[in-house]
Amino acid sequence: MLTSTPFPKSFASDNHAGVHPAVLAAIAEANAGDAPAYGGDAWTLAMEDAFRAEFGAQTTVYPMFNGTGANVVGLGLTLRPYDAVLCPATAHINVSECGAAERVLGTKLIPLPTDDGKLRIDDLRGELSALGNVQHSQPRVISISQVTECGTCYTADEIAELADFAHARGLLLHMDGARLANAAAELGCSMRALTTDAGVDLFSFGGTKNGAMGAEALVILNPELDAPALFLRKQGMQLASKMRFVSAQLTALLSGDLWRENAAHANAMAHRLADGVTDLPGVSLRYPVQSNAVFPALPEKAIMELQQRYLFHVWEADENVVRWVTSFDTTAEHVDTFIADIRLAVHGRSDS
Repeated sequence: MLTSTPFPKSFASDNHAGVHPAVLAAIAEANAGDAPAYGGDAWTLAMEDAFRAEFGAQTTVYPMFNGTGANVVGLGLTLRPYDAVLCPATAHINVSECGAAERVLGTKLIPLPTDDGKLRIDDLRGELSALGNVQHSQPRVISISQVTECGTCYTADEIAELADFAHARGLLLHMDGARLANAAAELGCSMRALTTDAGVDLFSFGGTKNGAMGAEALVILNPELDAPALFLRKQGMQLASKMRFVSAQLTALLSGDLWRENAAHANAMAHRLADGVTDLPGVSLRYPVQSNAVFPALPEKAIMELQQRYLFHVWEADENVVRWVTSFDTTAEHVDTFIADIRLAVHGRSDS
């Protein structure tokens, strides 16, 4: 018999959260009778319409199992055998995908150091001297994450600047959009404003971290990249036979702005958490809170004590920086209980 976890609400990742009831209901509704396989079903057609409504008429979308698969298939559409990808050193494709892009695509990732996970034009200029040099892999794609792995957000203007810079030099702009919803909610804009309107060529769309059971997608905004997508998705082992169950989840998130509701709540809980601890001695934020992640530096003893009761990750062990992540189902009570325990761990006494 399965038993519940001995830990209270997890602050380790939004991947630890459950599934939003509306998404569960959509899956149950899709479970009625038979339907054509591999995307030839009504739920997938409805999902495609929902993405076109959100991101523009030129959009094509391919449901996938996970974000790594969506990133690898997407990058595969853009790269020649001798090409390279410029990305932040902290990028998920660089540090958290087990070398998938290098192994599966045979490409070269060129990681660039950043202060906050965000690439800027000056970070890229020096790498472009390789263009045309037969001795070097050719920069072909700039890849950014929205939200970044440091919890920071690119504004629409910052993305547009990167897109203009890339396109002027024959490069493409790829976005890992695992938490795109959180960025749009934080910035008070549409997801389209951060993608289509800003000049992004293609991106992975994250659903799992925002209330889905297991649903991601590759979204192609540049029609010139679309032709091989059906084949690379299959070759990349991301073609779902019972696709209706993946598609239904994505449609549920895009219906009635559920994506925004979930992301805005998760972000609000992160701000509540940060506001509740930043006055403590020995506690400081490594990065500004711009999404659903908080990166505080804590006394080492407090980290050890808290990890006996709570799940969360140490981000930078040498500086005692940890990462706390909130989700759509994190409540104010969860946060306030955690804050109280953090204060006790830091002070060794109640502050009431």
